[in-house]
Amino acid sequence: MDIKVKETKGQIAAILESYHHDKKWLISILQDIQGQHHYLPREALVEVSEGLKIPLSQVYSVATFFKAFSLKPRGEHTVTCCMGTACHVRGAVKVLEKLERDLGVNRGDTTANGKYTLETVNCVGACALGPIVIVDGEHSGQMTTDKVKPLLEKYS
Repeated sequence: MDIKVKETKGQIAAILESYHHDKKWLISILQDIQGQHHYLPREALVEVSEGLKIPLSQVYSVATFFKAFSLKPRGEHTVTCCMGTACHVRGAVKVLEKLERDLGVNRGDTTANGKYTLETVNCVGACALGPIVIVDGEHSGQMTTDKVKPLLEKYS
């Protein structure tokens, strides 16, 4: 077993222990694991299943039901571009295209260096600020293609 796997097993064991191996805390446990790894590794889900004595299918069911969880590696920073109607008519498509070019990824993907994950949403409910881009929960409204590079530079 390599050092990284041992380290991960130790982290998962500590998380499970902090919740007293109680299956009612499954969502919180998964949130803590994702907080450490930026996604839910398969090995971690297996360990959670064993540690909580619940079927692996139940762990996967929860992990795939909530959009907040990811089964593939995510970036250190999440960049979300709103594609709702108000944002769309104000230029969100151009902003998204600029984000894709500057990051070198398509929506739904993570940069090769693991720094950014680019995603879109249908609406964030901030229509008056559109187009809007959210990085790690911080909203940047009235976004233009000229504002994309300076925004990303804040997180590099």
